[in-house]
Amino acid sequence: MNNNAPTFAKQDNLKFFRTLNSKVNNYFKENNIQKTGNWKLYLKTIILFTVFLTPYFLIIMLTDMPFWLFLLLSIVIGIGMAGIGMNVMHDGNHGSYSNKNWINQFMGGTIYILAGNVYNWQVQHNVLHHTYTNIIGHDEDLDAGRVIRFTKDAKWYNFHKFQHYYSIFLYGLLTFNWSLTTDFKQMRAYLKRKLSYGEAKSTKFLWTTLVITKVIYFSVWIVLPMLLGVTWWKVLIGFFIMHYTAGLILSVVFQLAHVVEETANPQPNELGEMENTWAVHQLFTTVNFAPKNWIVNWYTGGLNHQIEHHLFPNISHIHYNKIAAFVKETAQDCNLPYHEYKTMRSAVIAHFKHLKELGAKPLIQ
Repeated sequence: MNNNAPTFAKQDNLKFFRTLNSKVNNYFKENNIQKTGNWKLYLKTIILFTVFLTPYFLIIMLTDMPFWLFLLLSIVIGIGMAGIGMNVMHDGNHGSYSNKNWINQFMGGTIYILAGNVYNWQVQHNVLHHTYTNIIGHDEDLDAGRVIRFTKDAKWYNFHKFQHYYSIFLYGLLTFNWSLTTDFKQMRAYLKRKLSYGEAKSTKFLWTTLVITKVIYFSVWIVLPMLLGVTWWKVLIGFFIMHYTAGLILSVVFQLAHVVEETANPQPNELGEMENTWAVHQLFTTVNFAPKNWIVNWYTGGLNHQIEHHLFPNISHIHYNKIAAFVKETAQDCNLPYHEYKTMRSAVIAHFKHLKELGAKPLIQ
């Protein structure tokens, strides 16, 4: 990844974000509500943890259950795992779950039971992705190595012609890789680059936290079930299926917002300067999907309102439905893009169509 961070334009002649921010702030002030979560988010947290943990306890208590039921429960755990990641952990690590910092830290820390790491996630997501959205060499979400070509600037290989077929199978490996290798690679790279989010912590503390939480994680999800009588091969299969389910859900949701034809990959000029301000940049690089689908909105933690999330990451997702009208209106008034797909289906089709286009052999290499 590029270490020379680009800078965004400071002059907003359209006054887009100033106008929008004023509208959003007035909404919360006039309605006397906080920008953080409320009882709706707290109830959702209980529901998602119930979905996540109940199958686990059934598996370790009913060790002789039919294999088909074991597989089904493993899938349900993965569904709950992704749900907690998108709703609870995500809001917590953005500081939007609660107006109390310790609650945000606690909820953000739920990433440890999802096989992740707070430090790595905050740097990769809060710093690199939210700041340098869709900028090649800075937003790591665009970097899939050689295996998938997410941008026209990425090197093309002959096998990319088939990426719109095989990518869906690789998407499921996201959190499985987190648990085994990704966190260690990221921490080494981020510490070398001296990256941090918020107050910087010592290298020793971060590495110790990573190792201890990994030991606890594998003890809970692999060692304990075996000790309680679940056959070892069932445990390993269940562990993989749980992660594959969660990884598939998370990957698809992530890609729909940033890897479609409408999203741009703006690059800095020779001086490292971006053409637009940070806020306007978000409109060119982000897409909403299924904004009126309450099931998608509820389960994805408002990540289908990705434009609103990128502009206001410190506002809880439970408010995105309300503030979306302000964002859309202001963008239109300033003659700026506001891209959205009306349905989840149309967004999925658009993503894999775009992957097919990116997989075609470039005329010039």
